[in-house]
Amino acid sequence: MKRINCRRCEYYFVTWEASRPHGCRAYGFKSPQIPSLLVFQSSGSDCTMFKEKKPAK
Repeated sequence: MKRINCRRCEYYFVTWEASRPHGCRAYGFKSPQIPSLLVFQSSGSDCTMFKEKKPAK
């Protein structure tokens, strides 16, 4: 099984909240753990919103 790396996703962001440092714009939440893990734990399936970031020029 291939793990989804949220840090490579267009929707991932880092928050300023120490208790919830990871965020997902696609699903609209902040979490203490990586968003793809929370999505998997909640739904039982992998994140379907993953979109690879475009490389910096």
